[in-house]
Amino acid sequence: MFSFLFRILGLSILALAVVLAVLDVTRSITASAFVLTPLAVTWSELSPASLNSARLFVLSLGLPWLWDPLALALMRLPSWLLFWFFAMVLMWMGRKKDNRYGRFANR
Repeated sequence: MFSFLFRILGLSILALAVVLAVLDVTRSITASAFVLTPLAVTWSELSPASLNSARLFVLSLGLPWLWDPLALALMRLPSWLLFWFFAMVLMWMGRKKDNRYGRFANR
């Protein structure tokens, strides 16, 4: 049951990663330079209020080290790369388990 949900969610996030990669390629072609849009820029374009809310939430937990070096370092990476990685993890979690007895073995 959960493996099916992980695979569906992984494929949906992978589709989002492909869309973001195509946007970066399109921006690179129009700018005649290599353009990688960081996650922070993508997030602030879509919903700046939720980005600020996430920062305030992490800081209210009393974990400033979680926001400043860790989250900001991840938000400097290209958005399509992070979504691709997350999709691959979900699809790995939802993979079908191999038969440990082999393909033609009787149980």
